Amino acid sequence: MESISLKWGAQLPTVGLGFWKVAREEAADICRTAIEIGYRHLDCACDYGNEVEVGQGIARAIHNGLCAREDLWVTSKLWNTYHAPKHVQPACEKILANLGLDYLDQYLIHYPIAQRFVSFERRYPPSWFYDPDEKGPSIETARVPMSETWDAIQDLARTGMVKQIGVCNVGTSQIRDLLSHATIRPALLQLESHPYLTQETLLRYCREEGIDCTTFSSLGAQSYFSRGMADPTKSVISDPLVQEIATQTSRSPAQVLLQWEVQRGTAVVPKTTRRNRLKETWLCLISI
Repeated sequence: MESISLKWGAQLPTVGLGFWKVAREEAADICRTAIEIGYRHLDCACDYGNEVEVGQGIARAIHNGLCAREDLWVTSKLWNTYHAPKHVQPACEKILANLGLDYLDQYLIHYPIAQRFVSFERRYPPSWFYDPDEKGPSIETARVPMSETWDAIQDLARTGMVKQIGVCNVGTSQIRDLLSHATIRPALLQLESHPYLTQETLLRYCREEGIDCTTFSSLGAQSYFSRGMADPTKSVISDPLVQEIATQTSRSPAQVLLQWEVQRGTAVVPKTTRRNRLKETWLCLISI
């Protein structure tokens, strides 16, 4: 399996499986199947709502002798409602308990947005809205500086609860500010990237600072169409040039787009719930 050598010596598997929008009833089987096929990089998050099931899939794979825990790279993310320093460690402990793991290989701040705290007992995962059941639900923010959240994330790294720490969905200015006060620098950035959103400046800046990158939404805004958050006419996977390259190379358009990302030096975490697609993506990308 190809991997990216991080500045701090860890090996990040280039091809991962993302669990966003994977239904809970499917997640355990998909996780185990992916590990059986060869995936070792699993991209999870509190907000995805399927941690327990992903943990069950990991446990089955280990029990069946498909891998050892140390063979896996498991990523998870701190949700917005837990940015206050006193909530950071309990939020991570909750994730570890749900996944059935002793540590995370990578823990990221999911968004640079602090929201009003929602207790585990009230609702987990918390969602974007403070009270989704009220008429006209709203997002309620909290006044928590990113520097305070990062200090608490660093403490998790010092205890060994998480191995690598980083951020998601931020730009160069936010990373520059983070680097101005961090005592443990971010090892990774997770960001949206595809041929319609190449992020060249941000990727170049990260390379200069020794920060490696994982990209999501490599096929464009496909995942947002059903939610009315993106225009289906802007589909990258349907782009005539992508289609032409796919025909010329005897690949699928999805494979072309994923290869484009990997060849730029980033890791990718595509999502699929179909075994044939899992295998197709895996075989395509490891053959680069």
